[in-house]
Amino acid sequence: MSDILSISNNLLSTIYSTSDGTSTVSSDPLGALAAAEANSTKDIAQTEAQPQVARDLATFRAAVASAKTPEALLQNPTVLKVLLTANGLGDQTSYTALAQKALLSNTNDSASLADQLPNTAWKTAAATLDFANSGLSVIQNTSVLDTIASGYAEVLWRQSLDTTTPGLSNALTFRSEASTVTSVDQILADPALRSVVLTALGIPAIIAEQDIGAEETAISSRLDITQFKDPKFVEQFAQRYLIQNNIANADSATNTTNSVLSSYGFAQASSSDSAASESNTLASLVVQSQGLIV
Repeated sequence: MSDILSISNNLLSTIYSTSDGTSTVSSDPLGALAAAEANSTKDIAQTEAQPQVARDLATFRAAVASAKTPEALLQNPTVLKVLLTANGLGDQTSYTALAQKALLSNTNDSASLADQLPNTAWKTAAATLDFANSGLSVIQNTSVLDTIASGYAEVLWRQSLDTTTPGLSNALTFRSEASTVTSVDQILADPALRSVVLTALGIPAIIAEQDIGAEETAISSRLDITQFKDPKFVEQFAQRYLIQNNIANADSATNTTNSVLSSYGFAQASSSDSAASESNTLASLVVQSQGLIV
């Protein structure tokens, strides 16, 4: 095991260093994950205090306080941006009409739009805010407003982490949501969960071009989702994702990893499958050295 640990440390050092031996902005992904977890409370508070974020939240709170109806409130683009971002739907802000109708859905009605959309985050948001049955009473509650503001800042903080460690935002989202996963369809409907699972399992993204049944089979044949109830398994899975994702995104990954693999006596992958093969080999070495899943 000590030999494998030595190899894995050298691999990480090689992958995340420049030609002159200095560290690149994409440093050790496992170290970045640990640091993000340790500093999250402080960093989220700092994000919430940033000028643009503070302006967004001030506009949001003022609009909520003065709103007369949910429909009128959701006409405000900043309100919509804050609500969607805080609920993990930030990539849907350009779909104004869809967002307004989904958030106004009565989730007690299985035919409502929020119930019909594949991403369950819509239903969760609509049920939590309960505009359809409670009007503005839920969102005008001070504790709810504070939770939304904190959630907005947290999502923006997570996204900022990707500039130095690609995929770290997805890893953190996965860690917080994995225990709620009950089906493969739920994974496929959530962009962050889908990215983590496909990458960690070594399933190429091009599979999305096939029938959804192909994606479901590819995942279910490799993964027992009941294991997501185990915090240790979730942590290990997130770590494997980060290793795989960072190797895939590293500059000149093919040449670098071929060189490193060769120096340790591993066969180099052919040009047709080098990226997938090399990343799986490297990730497996690092995973083994830290007692993670293989």
